[in-house]
Amino acid sequence: MKKMCCYDLHSHSTASDGTLDPASLVKKARSAGVDVLALTDHDTLDGLAEATQAVSGLDLQLIRGVEISVTWQAMTIHVLGLNVAPRNPALSDGLQELRKIRDWRADEISRKLANKGIPGALEGADRFRKGKILSRTHFAHFLVDAGFAASVHDVFKRFLVKGKPGYVHNEWVSMERALGWIRQAGGLAVIAHPARYRLTRSKLKRLVGEFREAGGVGLEVVSGSHSRDETLHMAAVCREHRLFASSGSDYHGPEKPWVELGRLRRLPDGCIPIWKAETWPPALAV
Repeated sequence: MKKMCCYDLHSHSTASDGTLDPASLVKKARSAGVDVLALTDHDTLDGLAEATQAVSGLDLQLIRGVEISVTWQAMTIHVLGLNVAPRNPALSDGLQELRKIRDWRADEISRKLANKGIPGALEGADRFRKGKILSRTHFAHFLVDAGFAASVHDVFKRFLVKGKPGYVHNEWVSMERALGWIRQAGGLAVIAHPARYRLTRSKLKRLVGEFREAGGVGLEVVSGSHSRDETLHMAAVCREHRLFASSGSDYHGPEKPWVELGRLRRLPDGCIPIWKAETWPPALAV
C-alpha cells in the first residue's frame, strides 16, 4: 500500500517567534515523518534561505511561505502565503512595511510597561529575539525571565491582551493589499487557523466572502489549534465556499508539546487539498 504523504503547511522558526532555527526545524520535521513542510514565519521570509539549504539531501520538500498580519474589521487575521517567490519586490516591500509597524508596536509596549513600573522591556525582549522580527512572545519571555509572570500564557493574560497594561492596538495592512502581495509573488493565500478568531457564523461567512473576492483560495481546515468539531465546521465552510483546504500544525517549538510537527488529523471528506491546486509545485503533487 502506498504511504500517504504527510503535509504540514504552517510552521515557525527563530526568524519570527519560533524557538528552533530554520535548519533544526527542517530536520525535526523530517524525523517526525513530515514529507512536505511549509515554513511560514510571521511577516518575514528571512528563514527561507537557511531552510532551503538544510533541506538539501533530506527526503523532504520545502514550501516557501509566510504568515501575514492583516487587519479586518478591527481584528487581526493571519493569512498564509504558500509557495511564494522570496525575492518578489512587492512582497518584500510589503513585509518591510509590516516590520516597521512591529517596531513601532514594540516601542509602545515597552513604554506602557515602563509606565507600570517595568522598565527595560524593549531591551529585555530583544535578548530573546534571534531574527529581525520582535513579537509579543519575545516580551512574554522577558517578563517570565524577570519574574513578573509564571508562564508565557500568564503574561498574555495579565499584560498583553486588550485592557491590560502592555496592550497596544495597531493597524496592520488590509486584506486586499496582503493578498495582492501574495498573488504577485506567485503564491496561494490561505486563512490561517480560522476557528481561533471566534467569529459568529455570519461574520465568518463575511470574512471568507471578502477573502475570496480579494483573491484568496484556501482555508486552514486542519490546524494544531482546532478541535475535531472545529475541523469539521471549517471543512463545511471550505466546501460551501469552494475553497481549497490546507493542513498545518502552527508549530512554534518543543516548548508546546501538545502541538507537534505532522501530528495532524486527516482532511475531512469532500475537501480539495491545497496541494491539488493547478499552481502547486508539480514535484510536490501526489
